[in-house]
Amino acid sequence: MARVVRPPDDLTGDDLTGDEPSSRDPSRLARLCVAVARVRWLRALLLAPVVALPGYAFATACGWIWGAAILLAVEPRSRGGVVVCAGLPAWAFGRGGSTIGAIYLTRDNVDERVLRHEAVHRAQWRHYGLAFIPLYLAAGQDARTNRFEVEAGLADGGYA
Repeated sequence: MARVVRPPDDLTGDDLTGDEPSSRDPSRLARLCVAVARVRWLRALLLAPVVALPGYAFATACGWIWGAAILLAVEPRSRGGVVVCAGLPAWAFGRGGSTIGAIYLTRDNVDERVLRHEAVHRAQWRHYGLAFIPLYLAAGQDARTNRFEVEAGLADGGYA
């Protein structure tokens, strides 16, 4: 069963609305995310389903085009809450695999635990839409402290 994605108001947590950007990632992107998170109406607009769901659909289409159409994944199929495009070259995704929208791109990393982890990322994409990209990057590169990886389950994702 997939874990529950936190509501949009959770963006007011320490990671995104402290006086300073996250100490893990002092980049411009992190500062921008902090600034946007502080503007309630803008945050609400970007995370509203009418904006987030089309962003999720667009990300899913991009993942499908990349994995199935361009790289010709071997028999893309729905498994564990995501559409798995397996058999891809290692340069086509990050680490053991990457979820873009509802599409999971990987070479052969299709263990049930990993698919459970990726299904949570799919739910995050659905909730945040295209805002997921800068939010994920601003959360930091260290999976152990990235709130989205923690929420998806570090052990299931192979991080712990």
